[in-house]
Amino acid sequence: MGNKQEELETCVRLEGYDLIGITETWWDSSYDWSVGMEGYRLFRKDRQGRRGGGVALYVNDQLECVELHLGMDEELTKSLWVRIKGSTGAGDIIAGVCYRPPDQGD
Repeated sequence: MGNKQEELETCVRLEGYDLIGITETWWDSSYDWSVGMEGYRLFRKDRQGRRGGGVALYVNDQLECVELHLGMDEELTKSLWVRIKGSTGAGDIIAGVCYRPPDQGD
């Protein structure tokens, strides 16, 4: 994990991204110490009781944001949504990341 995490952090610093979405995280509580990124707030949903399929969203910590709970059926998909407060005179932005397992029925 360390090498991929270092690559991600280097890319983020070079490009100055405000949002980074990741699917298929395969994270669980054992990764809590290593998945944070300086300058970003991390939102994540790990897939409980199964391997793979988690989602994560890093948001620049200079942006005012809050996680949204949309009441969607978590058994069908893993999804994570945040509302980012827009600048004065601009509307808010809603951003999300979703994962649907390939073995999931229609």
